[in-house]
Amino acid sequence: MSIIKLLILATVAAMIGWFTNIIAIKLIFRPLYPIKIPILNFEIQGLIPKRKEEIAKSVGDVVEEELLNIRDIIERIIEDEDISKIKFILKRRINKIVDEKLPALIPSSIKNMISEYVDEIVDSEGDKILKQLIEETIDNATERVSIADIVEEKINSYDIDKLERIIITIAKKELKHIEILGGVLGFFIGIIQGIIVLNF
Repeated sequence: MSIIKLLILATVAAMIGWFTNIIAIKLIFRPLYPIKIPILNFEIQGLIPKRKEEIAKSVGDVVEEELLNIRDIIERIIEDEDISKIKFILKRRINKIVDEKLPALIPSSIKNMISEYVDEIVDSEGDKILKQLIEETIDNATERVSIADIVEEKINSYDIDKLERIIITIAKKELKHIEILGGVLGFFIGIIQGIIVLNF
């Protein structure tokens, strides 16, 4: 009989723990808008809706400081292989312009010398000039563009329902584990309480 009572207490405690965690998870998002309790002069609102702007700013700052910034993006886009391609295109374009603009009476040997000189200059100075241009581009872009601001604006542009769906999609498994953990902890707490109640 005592074992049955113990199991009943443990089951009830498990259900309370599980249900409490479900409510706690729901309260992260709900209510969407502030609800005033007149007698208590108290206002309740879900954590995410209430602090959406703070959360957006914090996420933006973390993304820019710890995960991704303009320098990383540009350096990933423009690699050494791309610089080589740019140099090849430059040589081809410059030589084409030289060939088209120089008078036809200039001998081909002179034109070839000029073409070789252009190739030599681009090969010797191209890397330095292009890397300097890239560095200046990065500096200018860093001043003008903020990843943190972009992320913050994007999050703030979402309505709460969409933000809720995104968070639940990302953390669905973890939230389910929290619900189950509430039930498991409740069950063990119920057993402990049952032992105390039935034996003392």
